[in-house]
Amino acid sequence: MSNEAVWFCDSTVEDRFPAWTRGNAADVFPEPFSPLGLSLVVRQGMCLGLRDAYIAIGALDWDEYDEPRRPELWKSFGGYLYNPLSMTRVLGARMPGASPELIDRAFFDERDEVPIYEHQDWHDSPKHEEKLAESMRWAMSSTSLPHLDADRELALQLRVSRPNLATLTDSALHARARAMMPYVVQTFENAMIVSSLSSLGTGALAAICEELGDPTLAIRLLAGIEVDSAAPAHAMWALGRLARESEVVSAAFDFVNGARLDNGLGEGTDNRLDAGIGGLLDTLRASGDPDAGEFLAKFALFLHDHGSRGPNEYDPRAPSWEARPRAALAAIDLMRRSDASQAPSRRAGAAVAERDRVIDDIRFRLKATPDTSAMFDTALRSAQLFLAGRERAKTNVVRVINEARMALYEYGRRLVESGVIEEVEQVFMVTDEELDPLRADPSAFSTIIAKRWSQYRRLFDFEPAFVVNGRVPSIDDMASRATKQVMLAAPGTVLHGAAGSGGVATGRARVVVDPADPSGFEPGDVLIAPQTDPAWVPLMVPAAGVVVNTGAQGSHAMIVSRELGIPCVVSVAGATDAIPDGATVTVDGTSGTVTVH
Repeated sequence: MSNEAVWFCDSTVEDRFPAWTRGNAADVFPEPFSPLGLSLVVRQGMCLGLRDAYIAIGALDWDEYDEPRRPELWKSFGGYLYNPLSMTRVLGARMPGASPELIDRAFFDERDEVPIYEHQDWHDSPKHEEKLAESMRWAMSSTSLPHLDADRELALQLRVSRPNLATLTDSALHARARAMMPYVVQTFENAMIVSSLSSLGTGALAAICEELGDPTLAIRLLAGIEVDSAAPAHAMWALGRLARESEVVSAAFDFVNGARLDNGLGEGTDNRLDAGIGGLLDTLRASGDPDAGEFLAKFALFLHDHGSRGPNEYDPRAPSWEARPRAALAAIDLMRRSDASQAPSRRAGAAVAERDRVIDDIRFRLKATPDTSAMFDTALRSAQLFLAGRERAKTNVVRVINEARMALYEYGRRLVESGVIEEVEQVFMVTDEELDPLRADPSAFSTIIAKRWSQYRRLFDFEPAFVVNGRVPSIDDMASRATKQVMLAAPGTVLHGAAGSGGVATGRARVVVDPADPSGFEPGDVLIAPQTDPAWVPLMVPAAGVVVNTGAQGSHAMIVSRELGIPCVVSVAGATDAIPDGATVTVDGTSGTVTVH
């Protein structure tokens, strides 16, 4: 790190909230966060939204935050973002029927290094307990979430009304990006309200199923919930079928995949899809074929509707599908080569049928206990509503962030053209406070940006500590990924995680660490991934099963795999290191085990 022990925009720790964790953050913030993304989106958008959400539900008061006008509710250590473990435990301490320990289990991976909760007198508050009880009653009685629907319309309208960014001045591009932050605050507040209360229904269902003697029923009860984050997969499947049925479109995909073609398009190359997207789209445009035209038009519509999704999508540095379409086209190509039996609608339909069968069975078994039966129906409705709500809320937020991203990408493109930076993403190496000086004198920042970019790329080589408690770690405290000792699981090994989505599947394990580069992954394989934000959803569609390193109850991997009807096991520590790539494995999403054969 050029002898620098601390990344220049890292955080300090206050006494009130000393403990911070990567638990449940590794899913949402898998990579080091860019300086511009941190100073703009996180600190001027998401932190304020979380502050307001906790006040709204009754967890904290304004004056209980450190620096309430600009609270730092996600900390950056070694460039990686950490969730506020201490603050979330206060929520558990004040919520009726909950506890800090229950909050840990609901939101974070179970790890030995998680510090024991330390009670303080100020955590006790009858006033907050009463307000939280009111919020809980609302969560268990609601039948709709109209504020999320309103946010959805807002986010869609921001996309529809986007000006032609290429015609805006540099100043207008900066203003466009900054103008999105109040909308980030609004949509993120609603997202955090729903997320904070989403475990109530699922927890009640789990307790009822435990009393019935079969805890695995809770997993099957939540299958097939229609969620916004799975919608791109259905759209991609339709594009994949369109490509499969067209000789010209299929030939174009085969061309960039290196296949020799016999239809006059010429010799294939060694370039994979991620290196040949321009050639693919140019080939389709030049063909003049009606099928190619239809595919291009529908793909453009797909990018308009779903282009805000992508890896690490809260960071505007990370390219969305709209900013860099290659990942979306790679997923469409996988679906093009998939059998019709892997259609997400078909698999989801089977999951829904099994869910409805389990619901009818439980209702029959609870007939003799009307109170429990009524609680079951209430909990089921709340769980389904709030789990779907979490995904809608996140979709709303990332749509707004993408509007800021696309303005900043256009500005970065101009800096590349003028020779100030070498790659568009390097524009995110400045902070929001530095954007105006950069515009005034771009050449003065060339060396600074280049140095920071080099340091930033080095952060990817380190494994962040799972928990920070009181003491701020230096870069030297982080483990190097290159020197990490890896022990592959031997045949017969059974790895244990958390049951994510019911069902059993056996297939070839394929370890994929980047959803934009699924090289070697084929339909019917078992996807072994470090985490699964929405960028991974298209790879889940053709998969036989999914295994994830991280993830807690209610994580994105669980929700989407249930909607798609795919067996899933989450929180299998070190799965991407321990499971040999190419080994035959069995995923039992009901028991939460992975067997290496």
